[in-house]
Amino acid sequence: MPNEPSPPNALAGQTVLIIEDDPIMLRNLAQWFQQAGCKVMVARDGVEGLAQFDKLRPNAVVTDIIMPNREGVETLMAIKALDPDVKVLAISGGGRLGSTDVLAMAHSLGADAIMAKPFRSTDVVGAVARLLQPNEG
Repeated sequence: MPNEPSPPNALAGQTVLIIEDDPIMLRNLAQWFQQAGCKVMVARDGVEGLAQFDKLRPNAVVTDIIMPNREGVETLMAIKALDPDVKVLAISGGGRLGSTDVLAMAHSLGADAIMAKPFRSTDVVGAVARLLQPNEG
């Protein structure tokens, strides 16, 4: 959105993998992270996302939770098994699947941060920027 302030340049040069099955959301996320100076890789499901991750090892992953083929929690666990230190932001518009809160489940299984859809570009880009900040202290 043109009137939103530019996100901090903390993401310049970082590689972000976005795994999202909704083509409009995938396009928006890719555009927002590119505008923040990131190199962006995209995948349309967990199978494609895991293959991209294994090949290119990004600095951070933004993954949807409810997707076809290989859903996000399974993908999250596989990514963390390959690289426990990679930062993962889990996103979902599903809210609750039965009585289980999918975002809370993702967080308990290794997501470094969670965010419910819908969100603003500055919120999601800022969340990843915070995850990638070096620990001070």
